[in-house]
Amino acid sequence: MEAIKRNVLLNPGPSTTTDTVKYAQVVPDICPREKEFAGLMKGLREDLVRIVHGDLNEYTSVLFCGSGTINIDVCLNSLLPEGGKILVINNGAYSTRAAEICEYYNLPFINLKFPVDEQPDLAVVEKTLRENPDIRLVHTTHNETGTGILNPIREIGALAHKYNAIFTVDTTSTYAMRPINIRQDNIDFCMASAQKGLMAMTGLSFVVGNRAILEASRDYPKRSYYCNLFLQYDYFEKTGEMHFTPPVQTVYATIEALKEYWAEGEEAKWARHTRVFNAINEGLDELGFKQVIKPQFRAGLVSSAIYPDDENWSFEKVHDYCYERGFTIYPGKISTTNTFRLCALGAIDESDIKDFFKVFREALEVTGVQIPVVYK
Repeated sequence: MEAIKRNVLLNPGPSTTTDTVKYAQVVPDICPREKEFAGLMKGLREDLVRIVHGDLNEYTSVLFCGSGTINIDVCLNSLLPEGGKILVINNGAYSTRAAEICEYYNLPFINLKFPVDEQPDLAVVEKTLRENPDIRLVHTTHNETGTGILNPIREIGALAHKYNAIFTVDTTSTYAMRPINIRQDNIDFCMASAQKGLMAMTGLSFVVGNRAILEASRDYPKRSYYCNLFLQYDYFEKTGEMHFTPPVQTVYATIEALKEYWAEGEEAKWARHTRVFNAINEGLDELGFKQVIKPQFRAGLVSSAIYPDDENWSFEKVHDYCYERGFTIYPGKISTTNTFRLCALGAIDESDIKDFFKVFREALEVTGVQIPVVYK
């Protein structure tokens, strides 16, 4: 197997992959309706539940062809019963996206906004639930990837259940990295994509959730055809296949990525991501960069650094210098503050971050940015 040029991606996904995952896509052509392929899909679906410690009798997973946003669309449009309302707990770009999906489907919803650099106020969440007994679905994001803030999902889920609502969580940027226990964390449905924590390829997304609630949703209003959770689940249960054509090669890559996930182990993998995250923060501190999120609120996966007040600072020039040397950095996602992000995802380790900061420091020097960086 020939080695492929390795780039270190510090963007929030897709993440750096192993060569074995890349080469897993090179397989003999197969019709995805063959029993052999359906057997692979069954094992894949079960593994996706096991990653969040779900009991296979109680929880299941449903695969979709698309990016992570398809999961938010699927859950919100499929899991709201007639006469119900959605509560979106919103302190970032991805919960804002959930609110936009509600608008597009004309779903009744409350967009409960909090500052992007603060965790939601649970007293306000509970007050909203108490005053709106028609809320039947609560949605939030585990790690708002635009900033790197960690939301208290276990506590939010407990409140949702106290007021008879189901709880859906966007775990796209925590699943298979930060340990999750679907039952203990009071999650009814969580979601992710293959290219993030699993370190596989783009194009395959999945929802992991409560089988009984999913089956009850068969009687809910049908708001989408391609993106209906029960329709896709029911087809899997009856045939073992996706309702529509699956991304075949991406499935093979994901199965290889899962083997590598189990070989590394949940604890060791999270320890590695934590090493990477700590190295990123140490490197930023050394250069004098300020961050948006206070240390106690950080999810341990995304660092959001504020642009320095230096007339020579150019994100584009620094990005290009690093990119030409095999490192990718990424702009921020906060409308009020200019930031860039460095992320601890993918098949990378602490040594990669040390190598990156040598290049990053050079980029600042070459472009004439003062070190340590200055803020007015």
